[in-house]
Amino acid sequence: MTLSILSALSPLDGRYSSRMAALRPLLSEFGLMHRRVQVEVEWLIALSDAGFAELAPFSEAGRGLLRSLALRFSEADAVAIKDIERTTNHDVKAVEVWIKSRLQGHAELEPAREFVHFACTSEDINNTSHALMLQAAREQVLLPALDRLLAKLAQMAHALAGQSMLSRTHGQTASPTTMGKEVANVAARLATARARIAAVPLLAKMNGAVGNYNAHLAAYPGFDWEDFSRQLIEQRLGLAFNAYTIQIEPHDYMAELFDAVARANTLLTDWSRDVWGYISLGYFKQRVKAGEVGSSTMPHKVNPIDFENAEGNFGLANALLAHMSHKLPISRWQRDLTDSTVLRNMGVALGYTLLACDSLSRGLDKLEINPAAIAADLDQAWEVLAEPVQTVMRRHGLPEPYDRLKAFTQGKPITRELMQGFIKALELPEDEKQRLLALTPAGYTGMAEALAQRLPS
Repeated sequence: MTLSILSALSPLDGRYSSRMAALRPLLSEFGLMHRRVQVEVEWLIALSDAGFAELAPFSEAGRGLLRSLALRFSEADAVAIKDIERTTNHDVKAVEVWIKSRLQGHAELEPAREFVHFACTSEDINNTSHALMLQAAREQVLLPALDRLLAKLAQMAHALAGQSMLSRTHGQTASPTTMGKEVANVAARLATARARIAAVPLLAKMNGAVGNYNAHLAAYPGFDWEDFSRQLIEQRLGLAFNAYTIQIEPHDYMAELFDAVARANTLLTDWSRDVWGYISLGYFKQRVKAGEVGSSTMPHKVNPIDFENAEGNFGLANALLAHMSHKLPISRWQRDLTDSTVLRNMGVALGYTLLACDSLSRGLDKLEINPAAIAADLDQAWEVLAEPVQTVMRRHGLPEPYDRLKAFTQGKPITRELMQGFIKALELPEDEKQRLLALTPAGYTGMAEALAQRLPS
């Protein structure tokens, strides 16, 4: 079959391909080639600035031409590199050969061709490229997706801050809260998770075949290669320098990053399931798009498919992220190739994360609060006032308040009349009694509204 949206094995490149547009140029093989070219070019320019007698500093025009190889890197360039790889059977060597071919015939740059990839192992290029890919994906796609969710959650928290609702602990009726406070809980957790994702430093190394600058010092024994490498990584590439590595950068930071993403995915899975439940209870209604079908046989249905899609794709993302965070820091001796094939799936793991965030965002945009259903639920749960009544009884020293409320309410249907009758019979100061008689399930929400309103926008 011809490769198309319909024949793609991965749904990310098939059914959901349009929703992956932002990640595709960053975490695809094209994205990896692009970053390899960028790293090779910056290494070559840095070498020209190092003061070696054999390599004079490049002119501004020469630097501009070199950097244009990365800045203007195209699909046609990627195809050309792929064609070279058919001969080299080595993807990084193919990039080196392609860059050298682009320097051919240039009076200033052609003499420097043999300094392309000078003293480098493939992993010097790959690890920096992967870090740059993750940097772009994090800053341009992942964090903005989380920020869109955070903005939506903050908006909901404030709008629904005063909307009382019945809580359920262990699936049973419990002290009321507000819908806005429940949303605020999620937003606060997500803000923390987002900060942890953003804070992970992205490390890189350029120190040769086993991390010791062996070839570098063989060529230029008196040169400070470690400082040169550090400056290149930190100042020219904007990454963090790792001084201690084997052939590969050990990927510990990747494990930290992927674990942080998985933690955000987990809490959003929790929220997706809760919203699904609130829709099932009737607390939320879903706006219907013209022409959409909820069920092929039951015309009345409006299924919570966005939240189900989000939950499923967060699960797929976390399965891959967990494998990567467990596997990538492990290497046999100074290098094996098991990390290479796993790293090619960074885009898949983060793609499922992006897809899930997008589905969740779409679902939240369709929600409408249903105050009547929430009010009806609260009005059937007068037993939840057993908590404040027995607490006020404790304050005033009435005997066995907990046991008395337990005997009165547990396993029994409690109405307004029954609860208020119990309160009227209590030996409490009149002002306290009147305060309890005025209390309703909808009004017993503590600081919920204030906490929801306090959430930063």
